[in-house]
Amino acid sequence: MSGLVVIGASYAGVQAAISAREAGYAEPIRIVSDEDMLPYQRPPLSKAYLLDGVAEDKLIIRGDKYFADKKIDLVLGEKAIRIDRTGKRVELQNKPALAFDRLVIATGSRARQLPSAAGLQNIFYLRSLADALALKAQLSTAAELVVIGGGFIGLEVAASAAKLGKKVTVIESTRRLIERALSPVLSEFLRDIHKNHNVTIRFSETVTGMTQNGAKAEIHCANGDKLNADLVLVGIGGIPNAEMAADAGISVQNGIMVDAFGVSDHSEVLAAGDCTSHFNALVKRNIRLESVQHAQDQAKSAGSAIAGKQVVYDAIPRFWSDQYDAKLQMVGLSEGHDAHAIRGSIADNKFSVFLFRDGKLVAIDSVNRPGDQLIGRRLIAGGAMLSPAQASDDSFDLKGLAGTLAPE
Repeated sequence: MSGLVVIGASYAGVQAAISAREAGYAEPIRIVSDEDMLPYQRPPLSKAYLLDGVAEDKLIIRGDKYFADKKIDLVLGEKAIRIDRTGKRVELQNKPALAFDRLVIATGSRARQLPSAAGLQNIFYLRSLADALALKAQLSTAAELVVIGGGFIGLEVAASAAKLGKKVTVIESTRRLIERALSPVLSEFLRDIHKNHNVTIRFSETVTGMTQNGAKAEIHCANGDKLNADLVLVGIGGIPNAEMAADAGISVQNGIMVDAFGVSDHSEVLAAGDCTSHFNALVKRNIRLESVQHAQDQAKSAGSAIAGKQVVYDAIPRFWSDQYDAKLQMVGLSEGHDAHAIRGSIADNKFSVFLFRDGKLVAIDSVNRPGDQLIGRRLIAGGAMLSPAQASDDSFDLKGLAGTLAPE
C-alpha cells in the first residue's frame, strides 16, 4: 500500500492526517509542505506575533515527537508541483514522486495581489510566517502604515500597528467594514474602536496606482488623493490554491468541489480547508470558507472517510478576530439577513447581534460574550424558535431553550 499523501501542512492538512490515523487508518501517511518548519498557527501572525506577545517556537501546532508517535512523516521544504491522478503520484520539485492510494489536498489560499503594487518596495502581504517576519522587521522602525483592504487581516494588522504607536490609515472600497460577512452593527462597532485608537478609515475608496517616492510608497486614490507610507499592507482577500487540482482533472469552482465527507469528484482524492468549495445548508449553495474552525472540522470528516468511516461535515461556520480589547466571535452565516436583535451593551463592549432571515436565526456576531456563541451554535443547528424580541431580552433563558434541542 502506498498510503495517504497530504499536500499542505495547514490546519486542514495536519488535522486530516491525524483524524485518519485516529480513525484507524494503518497505512503510511506523509504530509508535504513547501515550508521548512513544523506546521504552525497562522492567526497570531497578524496580532500577538507582531506585538511580541508570542514567540516563534510557540506558534508550532505539534512537535516532532507527536508526528513520530502517530507515524506521520513530514516532508518539509519540498514543493508539490503536479498530481498524476492516473498514476496515483504526487510529483515534487526536488525529490522523487510520492505514490498514494488516497490523497488529501490542503493547500489553503494565497493573498490576492494588487497589480499596481508589483515591484515596489515596502509592500507586504500576510499569509505565512515568512511574510510576518518581514513585516515585523519593517514595522518596528516605520512611522506610517497604510492598509489596503478593511478585512480581518487588514484590521488586525491595523490594530497591532496602532498599539505600537504607528499612524495608520485603512483604505476600504466598500461602504462599511467586512460588509459581506458582518452585520452593520458590528461593522460600525469596529469602525468606532479603530477611530478611538486614531486609525483613519477611508470608505468607498479605491487605489488606482502606486509609485515609489524615495523610501516611501505613494498610494494614488481614485478621488485624486495621494498618500505616503513607510509600509503598505495589502489585504484584499484570498485565492484558493486549486490550480494543481484543476490541472489533474479534479472539479474546481471557486475551490475544489467536495461533498459532505471532503471527497472530490474522484474518490481517491479528498480536500479540506480554504482551498475547497462545499454545499452549505444555511445558505443552500456552494461556498468557500476561510477559517481555522472550518479547516479542522472539514478535515476531521475527510480523515475519517479515508479510514472508511462516514462522518458528515455539517458544522455551523465559526470565525473569530482579536482587535484591541475586543474579542470578536461569529457563528453562522448572516448573508441575506432581514432582522436583528442586540443582546447586552454596546457601550460596555459586551454584546451580541442576533441575525434573522425569514424569521429564522441564522447567525450571531459577538463582542466579548463567548457564552452567546456556545449557545448560539446549538440554537442555529437545531433551528430554534427564537424571536428578535426574545433574543434582545437578557432575562430570556437562551440556555434553557438550547437545552430543549437535540445535541449537535
